[in-house]
Amino acid sequence: MANKKEVAKVQKILFGHRDEAYAAFQAKLTPTIPAETFIGVRVPEVRAIAKEYIKDAGHQDFLKALPHKYYDENMLHGLLISAIKDFAEAVEETDKFLPYVDNWAVCDIMSPKIFAKHKAELLPKIREWAASKETYTCRFGIEMLMSHFLDADFKPEYLKIPAVVKSDEYYVNMMIAWFFATALAKQWDATIPYIEKKKFSPWVHNKTIQKACESYRITDEQKAYLRTLKVER
Repeated sequence: MANKKEVAKVQKILFGHRDEAYAAFQAKLTPTIPAETFIGVRVPEVRAIAKEYIKDAGHQDFLKALPHKYYDENMLHGLLISAIKDFAEAVEETDKFLPYVDNWAVCDIMSPKIFAKHKAELLPKIREWAASKETYTCRFGIEMLMSHFLDADFKPEYLKIPAVVKSDEYYVNMMIAWFFATALAKQWDATIPYIEKKKFSPWVHNKTIQKACESYRITDEQKAYLRTLKVER
């Protein structure tokens, strides 16, 4: 009963920020879920709601109330998880929520800040998530690897984690391409052999090159070389 009351409270808040035109716009960007699940709350407003709501003890009841009815509730849920300050709790809530994530936007908005302070404990979870057959669990794992392990904590072996993922899912393959385009920008020498040796499907291979060539962090010389490595599909 407490969970239902909390959900009703949250839905009232979200509907108070409704923008129907924006809901229609979001639905076009997120075609994998029904259009009627969009309330139409703009992302900055959802962030503001989450910032205040995390201070309310009632948010714990909301986090337990899965699955949610609306896309905007899921966006709020992802942002609440992102604000959790205890690493173990953040991982636990992430694991509870990931099975209910059904679109790229909710997946990508979830990025617990506490993860940055617990790299050693995070890496095994990233391996687990990235190996999942569930589309958005896999995508989330690869995104966390991209966010936390392509800079000072980078090791060439980490590139194998997304490289071995084989999927027919567009949103997984797009994340793999995004990951390797970012890796080319940050860790060129370790990453370029994956392109030279054609380690990916033609689609992922060419999309990686495309996204890398769109990056301001890749030099003109590197872009010219990457274009010579495109493959016929």
